[in-house]
Amino acid sequence: MTNSDPNNSQQPPQQQPGSSRPPRPRRNAPLLLLMLGLVAIIVLVMSTGDGKTKTLTVLQLDQLIEDQFVAELTVHDGKRVTGKFRDIEHPYRNFEKFEIKSLGPPGEGSALTPERRKKWMEGLDAYGAKFDDKESSTFLSQFPTFLLWIGLLLLFWFFVIRQMMGRAGGGNVMQFGKSKAKMHTKERSNVTFDDVAGIEEAEDEVSEIVAFLKSPQKFKRIGARIPRGVMLVGPPGCGKTLLAKAIAGEAGVPFFSVSGSDFVEMFVGVGASRVRDLFKQARESSPCIVFLDEIDAVGRRRGTGLGGGHDEREQTLNQILVEMDGFDTDQGIILLAATNRPDVLDPALLRPGRFDRNIVINLPDVKGREQILRIHSRKVKMAPAVDLARVARATPGFSGADLEALVNESALMAVTAGREAVSLHDLEEARDKIRFGRSRKSMLMSDKEKRVTAYHEAGHSIITVKEEYADPLHKVTIIPRGMALGVTMALPEQDRHGMGKKEMLARLRVCFGGRIAEALVCDDITSGAQNDIEQATELARLMVTKWGMSEKVGPISLAEGEEHLFLGREVTRTVNHSEATAQLIDDEVKRLLTEAYAAAEQLLQENMDGLHAVSEALLEHETLSGEEVNAILRGEDLEEWRKGHEKASTPTPPGAPAGDATAEDEAKDGERADDGRPAEGFAY
Repeated sequence: MTNSDPNNSQQPPQQQPGSSRPPRPRRNAPLLLLMLGLVAIIVLVMSTGDGKTKTLTVLQLDQLIEDQFVAELTVHDGKRVTGKFRDIEHPYRNFEKFEIKSLGPPGEGSALTPERRKKWMEGLDAYGAKFDDKESSTFLSQFPTFLLWIGLLLLFWFFVIRQMMGRAGGGNVMQFGKSKAKMHTKERSNVTFDDVAGIEEAEDEVSEIVAFLKSPQKFKRIGARIPRGVMLVGPPGCGKTLLAKAIAGEAGVPFFSVSGSDFVEMFVGVGASRVRDLFKQARESSPCIVFLDEIDAVGRRRGTGLGGGHDEREQTLNQILVEMDGFDTDQGIILLAATNRPDVLDPALLRPGRFDRNIVINLPDVKGREQILRIHSRKVKMAPAVDLARVARATPGFSGADLEALVNESALMAVTAGREAVSLHDLEEARDKIRFGRSRKSMLMSDKEKRVTAYHEAGHSIITVKEEYADPLHKVTIIPRGMALGVTMALPEQDRHGMGKKEMLARLRVCFGGRIAEALVCDDITSGAQNDIEQATELARLMVTKWGMSEKVGPISLAEGEEHLFLGREVTRTVNHSEATAQLIDDEVKRLLTEAYAAAEQLLQENMDGLHAVSEALLEHETLSGEEVNAILRGEDLEEWRKGHEKASTPTPPGAPAGDATAEDEAKDGERADDGRPAEGFAY
């Protein structure tokens, strides 16, 4: 595997001090219950009888009249027939009344024809029974059905229409196209530039915007124009949204915040309507700032996808473009946007006059990580021996969000362990948990699996120590973490912004160290080297196709097109070279891997004693620091070395790790830096 507010308790929602809309009491529940009860009663009455009415057919009624069992008969509108039985013995002696609900169409035997009516009338008159053929009131006859439909419509209103209005952000269906932007004022925003660290250049650029909004005349005096829009670009968790919050807290002007997904709806035209409403509100509050978070949700390149563009999204984007730089624009509105996918944005968004300034926010360096750790540890009680500078040096590749999670995880671990303050061990464990996963000490492993894992990680660690151009070994462990049974981690030694060919070749050899150790000692190979082989193959192919590090292929880019299907590019994979060149690439990749494997195998064969010693130490102690592995390879006794090292480190000033073997190599000279890349890790 590659290198890979505790006070947030839930409380009932409260009204914000600066909120313009008070909480709306729920007064509809009793009315809704009343409606449900009314509809239930109507349905019950219409679906059930009184228990004394018999449902008959027309033919059955003919027979009853012929046998003189009917006392009275009534025909209602020619559609329904009701009547009463005579008080004599009849076939349905348990019933007092009868009715015919279903009358067949004219021409059938069960139909209510004029001839049948005449026959009934003559038959009833023969023994003095009553016959009535009347037209009842249309409204009264249809009133129960009418009332039922009214109840169903009211239920539909409460359960569907009101839900749609609620999502539209108001109690009126006409507000469905209103903007969902939240307005922030200086009183409501408590984040400032003091809460942002590790992105000094980005802070300097947005500081110009804050200065312009506070005193625009100073800029206009010499004809300077502040950028119309600013695009914040960077990987997830690097602080884009936090920087926007800091601008809101520093500027002292109205700040509208909205997500790109808030404009996208299933109804075409709603997003464009919300954009118009957003800019209308912004003009009324000018000068102000509008922040569009995750703008790639609505700002993707137009005319893309298999079936063309999404009409709703494209109309919304068109409206944003017009509002930013159309005929009716206002210089008092500054737009901020954030995205981690600038490659998918429409080119019209990034042209001058719109988002004409891109601020790239990269992952923090070692100095920035230390500053971020100090900000997030303000409310966390740290032990006196904790040195955040060392933690920063041990977390290359961490984003601001990762560092915040690290501090919080370490605080949770300290509380769980019953400590009153966060120790360096808690910070180390939290770092490893975030990068590799939680340690699974309770996982049951056979002695054979432990032995194979120990030799696998020992092979990685020995190649790392012996290779001149490999990053220094930080620590190696056979305690399972996440999906891995063991981890070997190396940290870069100094600041650098690229990798040389010699470093990449050393990296290939380190990747194969675990597989070779298994083959040399265990007389077998396992599936544990899967990730190592994937890393090595990917790195070798990049060396050949992108970085021109193959003498036979030469300095030419032969990487296959990485075009995205839904950006309107090629559906099929783009290949910019012939089949002969593809074969040459495969041969060169295989050559690099084969040579690296052979070199690593020779190096391990020359250090077989060290391989056995490191693996035995891992089986005994489970975790070794880089310094401890070096001591073992020098032939020193590990227990004696630990005693001497602890004795020598006794007078160190506060801030040094106390009794934490895994952090000892971090303190070496106090000078370790990094290149901003993730720490190298090899998981078995």
